[in-house]
Amino acid sequence: MEAFGQFVPLLLIFVIMYFLLIRPQQKKMKDHQSMVGALRRGDQIVTQGGLIGKVSKVKDDNEVEVELAEGIKVRVVKSTIAQVVSKTEPAAES
Repeated sequence: MEAFGQFVPLLLIFVIMYFLLIRPQQKKMKDHQSMVGALRRGDQIVTQGGLIGKVSKVKDDNEVEVELAEGIKVRVVKSTIAQVVSKTEPAAES
């Protein structure tokens, strides 16, 4: 019984670490993945490097083409997109 009493503080520390650090980080990653997965043409984005541009083409699962200025397009890895500034509305079906 004494040995179990010595592990209680260790278990308590692990539980606190899980709820304060691990769980919020997993939620943040999940939110980022859903944001990146919902990217579409016309969305205005900010990259982790601070570049602001408009998505001109979603190339594949891992890459988008971003127009930084008129006629200047760069390929960007989706995971480096920090935030979506403004979303475009999905096209209405007629």
